[in-house]
Amino acid sequence: MGLSIIDAVTVILYLVGMLLLGAFFRKYVHSSQDYFLAARALPFWAIGMSLVVTDIGAVDFVGVAGQAYRFGIAVANFDWLGTIPGMLIAAFIFIPYYWRAGVYTIPEYLERRYNVAVRTLEAGVWVLFIALDLGIMFWASALLLHTLMGWPIAFSILITAFVVGVYTVSGGLSAVVMTDVIQLVIMYVGGFAVIALGLHEVGGWSGLVDKIHGLGPQYERHFQMFLPPDAGTPYPWTGILFGLTFVLANAYWIGNQTIVQRALGAQDEWHAKASMIFGSLLKLFIPVLVVTPGLIALALFPEIGDGDQAFPMLIHRLLPPGLTGLVFAGFLAAMMSSVDSALNSAATLFTKDIYERFLVRKASDKHYLRVGRLTTLVILLVGVISAPLTQQFPGMYVYVQTLLSIIQGPTLAILVLGMFWKRATAAGGTAGLLTGIATSTLLFAFRSGLFSISDPFLYISWWSFLVSLLVTAGVSLFTEPHPQERLRGLVYQLTADEEVQLALRRRIAGA
Repeated sequence: MGLSIIDAVTVILYLVGMLLLGAFFRKYVHSSQDYFLAARALPFWAIGMSLVVTDIGAVDFVGVAGQAYRFGIAVANFDWLGTIPGMLIAAFIFIPYYWRAGVYTIPEYLERRYNVAVRTLEAGVWVLFIALDLGIMFWASALLLHTLMGWPIAFSILITAFVVGVYTVSGGLSAVVMTDVIQLVIMYVGGFAVIALGLHEVGGWSGLVDKIHGLGPQYERHFQMFLPPDAGTPYPWTGILFGLTFVLANAYWIGNQTIVQRALGAQDEWHAKASMIFGSLLKLFIPVLVVTPGLIALALFPEIGDGDQAFPMLIHRLLPPGLTGLVFAGFLAAMMSSVDSALNSAATLFTKDIYERFLVRKASDKHYLRVGRLTTLVILLVGVISAPLTQQFPGMYVYVQTLLSIIQGPTLAILVLGMFWKRATAAGGTAGLLTGIATSTLLFAFRSGLFSISDPFLYISWWSFLVSLLVTAGVSLFTEPHPQERLRGLVYQLTADEEVQLALRRRIAGA
C-alpha cells in the first residue's frame, strides 16, 4: 500500500520528536541511579501513564486483536481481571515495601528476604524472558511495517531497534517514562480513531454482532466473556480464574521488573502508590482499544488466515490518507514504549543483580553507568535475533503469555510467602523457585499429552505457583529461619506490628 505523503510526514515527525525528546534527557543522566531509577524524581501521573503503555504495546495491538479475531472478547479478561486487582494489591501492599527498601530490582529485594541464590536465579530468568519478549515486540512492529510499507520483515525489525535503542541508551528511565507520556496520548487517539471508523463501517455495535454471528454458529462464542473448558481455546474460564486472576495478574503487577521499576523511581512513597492507582484507572479503557479492532476485522475481512494480520489489515483497507499516519504513529508509540521499558529493565537487572553483585563489585558509579548502556545494546541485539521465534506459536500473544507462565507463578509464590510469612527461609525460597520453574518448564514441554487445549499457559502458571508455594513452605518448616532483626522492613507482619506499637506510644505520650 505505502503511506501517502502526509502520512509519511506524520510518522517521520513523530519518530524525530521521540529521538529529540529522548536525547534531551541525556543531560540529566549523571549516575547509575539517574539512568536506572530517574534519580527517584518521577511524579505519579507520569509513572501511571508509563505503566499503561509499558504494558500495552505492539504485541497487544497486533496480538490481542489477533486473538479477538480468533476467539472473541474472552481475551479482554487479560486487561480487566488481569489488571485492576493486581495493580491495587501492588499499590497498597508490595510497592510501598519495595520503595522503602530502596532497591533497584525485585531480585535485590529477594536477596534481602531470602539469599543470593534466589536473587541470581530470578535475575537470570527475567533477563532471558525480556530478551525473548523484545523479539516478539520487534516481530509485531515488523508485521505492520511490512503490511503498510511493503518493507521486508528483517529490515523493519532493524529500523525499529535502531530508533528505540538510540533514546533508551541516551536518557535511561527518565527518557523512557517521559516519552511514554506522549506516546500514551498518541496511542489513545490513534486507537480510538480505528474503532470509530470501523464501527461506522459495520453499522455500529449491533451491526458488528450481526455480521459476526452471520459467519456461522462457531462464532457465537465470540461475544462470551467466559468460555467453557471444552471451547478449544487458550482461554477457558477455569484457566482465567485460577491461572490469570490468582497468578498471572498478580505476578505481573507485583513481580515484573519492567512494571515495578517505574514505581521505584517515584518521588516518594505516596507517588509510588498513586502511580499504580492512576494507572489502573487508565487501564479500564484498554480492552476496548485492543479487542474491538479484532472483532471489526473479523466482520469486514473474515478471509484472513492469520489473526495477527487483523489490525494491520484494518489500517491498510479502512483508514483514509492523513489518519493512517496518525494511527501508524499511535502503533509505533505503543511498540516503542514497551521496547524501551523492557530494555531499561533488562539492563538494570543484569548490571545490578549480576555484574555488580558478582563480576565487578567496587567500581565507580560511572563504570556501572557505562555497563548499563552497553547491556542495553546487547539485549537489543538478542531481541532482534530472537524475533523469528514468534512464528513457532499460534499467535504472538500466546507466545508472550507462555513465556510469562513459566516464571511468574514461582515468582509470585516466593514473593507472597516472603512478604506475609516470616517463617519462610532462604532454603525454602531457593527450593521453591527452582522446583516451580522446573514444574512449569516440564508442563510446557509435555503440554500436548496433559491437556486437551492448544496452549494451556493459564494452567501452567497455576500449577507452577502451587508447587512453588508448597515446596517453599515445606522446606521452610524444616530449615533455620532468619533472625527477626534481619526481616524488619521486609515482612508485612513485623512492619505492621511496629507501626501499631509506635502509634500506641505516641498516643500514650500525647495523653
